Amino acid sequence: MTQASSQKPGARAPRFLKLKPLKPAGAVRIIGGQWKRTPLPVLDRPGLRPTPARVRETLFNWLGQDLQGWHCVDAFAGSGALGFEAASRGAQAVLMVELDRGLVQQLQAFKTRLQAPHIRVEQGDGTAALRRCAPGSQHLVLLDPPFANPAQEPVLQAARDALADTGFIYLEAPTPWSDARLAPLGLWVYRQAQAGMVHFHLLKKALLATEPIIG
Repeated sequence: MTQASSQKPGARAPRFLKLKPLKPAGAVRIIGGQWKRTPLPVLDRPGLRPTPARVRETLFNWLGQDLQGWHCVDAFAGSGALGFEAASRGAQAVLMVELDRGLVQQLQAFKTRLQAPHIRVEQGDGTAALRRCAPGSQHLVLLDPPFANPAQEPVLQAARDALADTGFIYLEAPTPWSDARLAPLGLWVYRQAQAGMVHFHLLKKALLATEPIIG
């Protein structure tokens, strides 16, 4: 695993920071790895919120820059900004799941352009796709679900079941998640930040006595 996963469970750095408000983005670029600076087109879709460059930069600073050997699921892929970023940084396998047929076609076309056989694009429901994953098989689960659907517990539970013990869940949400709220799901907040109205989190399984288990 990378720098983030090699830290001792009890050594917890400050977990919350606040970034400047976000500006709407008409297009995004991959910011790191083998496809750095490659432009990623963004279709005009209601509610589509490509994760901005500075948020992705923060995320991969938390994770470390090298994802060699990782298995990842981008469960609500949208523009694919998160999944392509993970693949660019060396992830061994990336599953990108999206309901919108037009977005799926664009994801597939971009994958073909990059000549990236380690990326698999699937049309369907992200929660259902996570439930089909073998337990403990994923090193990184990327969750950027529609904010119009506040019921995030089912997808978080499915993500936790699919997650390796040393893995991470990345979650974007309209409100912050606390350790107390996550405890019934067997998760805790490893890192947390805010950019404008978006709260983004890096979560881990609650496995050891040194990790927070509240309630």
